[in-house]
Amino acid sequence: METSTDHHLHGSVHTAKRPRKPLLDKLFARIGALRPSDRFLILTAAGALFVTVLWSVLVVDARMSGPISAEAGTLVEGVVGTPRFVNPVLAVTHADRDLDALIYAGIARLNEDGEVVPDIAETITVSDDGLIYNVVLRSDVVFHDGEPLTAEDVAFTISRVQDPALGSPLRASWDGVKVEVLGEHELNFILQSAYAPFIENLTIGILPKHIWQDASNEEFPFSQYNSEPIGAGPYKVDRVTRDESGIPKSYTLVPHTEYHRDKAKVQTIVLDFFTNESKLIEAFNLGTVESVAGLSPEAIAKLDLSDNTHTIVTTPLPRTFAVFFNQNKSAALLDEAARNALTVAIDRADLVNTVLGGYAVPLSSPIPPGFGIEPHEEHELSASPLDTARTILRDGGWEVNEETGIWEKEIDDVVTPLAFSISTANAPVFEATAEYLANTWNTLGASVGIKQFEQSDLTQAIIRPRDYEALLFGTDLGRALDFYSFWHSSQRNDPGLNVSLYANITTDSILEKARTSQDRSDRAQAFKLFESELEKETPAVFLYSPLFTYVLPKSITGAGFTGLAEPYERFSGVNDWFMEVESVWPIFQHTN
Repeated sequence: METSTDHHLHGSVHTAKRPRKPLLDKLFARIGALRPSDRFLILTAAGALFVTVLWSVLVVDARMSGPISAEAGTLVEGVVGTPRFVNPVLAVTHADRDLDALIYAGIARLNEDGEVVPDIAETITVSDDGLIYNVVLRSDVVFHDGEPLTAEDVAFTISRVQDPALGSPLRASWDGVKVEVLGEHELNFILQSAYAPFIENLTIGILPKHIWQDASNEEFPFSQYNSEPIGAGPYKVDRVTRDESGIPKSYTLVPHTEYHRDKAKVQTIVLDFFTNESKLIEAFNLGTVESVAGLSPEAIAKLDLSDNTHTIVTTPLPRTFAVFFNQNKSAALLDEAARNALTVAIDRADLVNTVLGGYAVPLSSPIPPGFGIEPHEEHELSASPLDTARTILRDGGWEVNEETGIWEKEIDDVVTPLAFSISTANAPVFEATAEYLANTWNTLGASVGIKQFEQSDLTQAIIRPRDYEALLFGTDLGRALDFYSFWHSSQRNDPGLNVSLYANITTDSILEKARTSQDRSDRAQAFKLFESELEKETPAVFLYSPLFTYVLPKSITGAGFTGLAEPYERFSGVNDWFMEVESVWPIFQHTN
């Protein structure tokens, strides 16, 4: 018994004084007791198992996690010009409009596909006759000062645009439009006649009535809110830096925390303003600004760019450059063969590379690319452009005067040389383009001179009275591609812009239909018919459509553009841009 009891007590005492070893200690002790060869095999197997498990975790993480944009970073952009009216009713400069696009919100906006879609509107409904645009506004839109945006703010903004005493640059676009407030968040726009491109007008930024309503017409242009604006857009003003004269040098913008769409992710946008391209180029090359937009091809060539630091984003603008023939002023240009030969002689791809450094799209049609209607492709030539042009002239009855080297033809019983002048603006791109054309046509055997004018003189003394033989001119068609002002016969005289004095009953009917139809496919078909009709008569030599060019730092992600009509529209989706990326599993992702 004593022995048994002693053994039991001994065991109890042993347990209390020597606690059980942890499992890992036992495991390592047993491994340590093994033969070296066995120990090596076990450790090798354990290492392989560890690597396999780690690799599996990484693979699962890569597959399961997704990138999300982080709210961080600063973008410093340089802009040529000075803001005068950061106010959508009065905005005139590029600087004004860039700031407006960031600070204000409109009824509609441009989406990533280049389509006009609702912004502060919940719905936009067009009546069957195209005369009434019913707009129901979102109820969650607030201005930067926290006040709600309502239909009264919209109606007030349009009333300011329509007031002739303010001289808004947008007044003509709203002429005759009646605004009818139906409720706190609903209103109608009533047109006098159907006009499909009217939807574009709804992108105008909305002013806060509670801030502006007491400003008289005399006070309106001088209000401090023209330089310290309050809107409902993705960004609000944080700081304005001015020079000694009080002129703004830069604006620092931060996200609008109560923005009705996803909150902006780039935490700070700084717009620095420069008086000319040269100073902006200098600042860019010094690294004090990191993005620039809409510079001329000559300026872009002077930027210190690197594929490692910057991205160049380009997109066509709805503009066409062409030489328009005034057949009333030149007997030679009355001849169809002459016009066809002049058209064929131009190597448009070489013109774009030589004059514009490649920053344009060669064009032989009135339709610019990138707006849902692809222009027809140039006919493939069996010979060089100049040889093909010479053949067209010979077949059309033209002969080369051996003494002068100029083509001639008897037209209305008068021997007429292929001679005319090109009138154009005194600007680098027009000068270089005109020189290229004149050199090409002179090589062909024509006699072509160039007349350059300051823009105001060109408009008043040359274009308005139609006093030119050929006019090198750019047409701005808008996103809706409204050719009416440039090609309808009713627009042949000032203030119309049918500078070819073109008249065609079939074309008139096509353009009228395209201007009123709300059906995009119908309008596209009408434009193709218009293109075909125009090609039959060669009233102009179409040359190129310029590219909008945006230089951005590599750190910016999400800045894509389609269907821009104006440079400031590059900011339409700015709230989706980001500069840093985090990666999280789906269950942890959330949206604002």
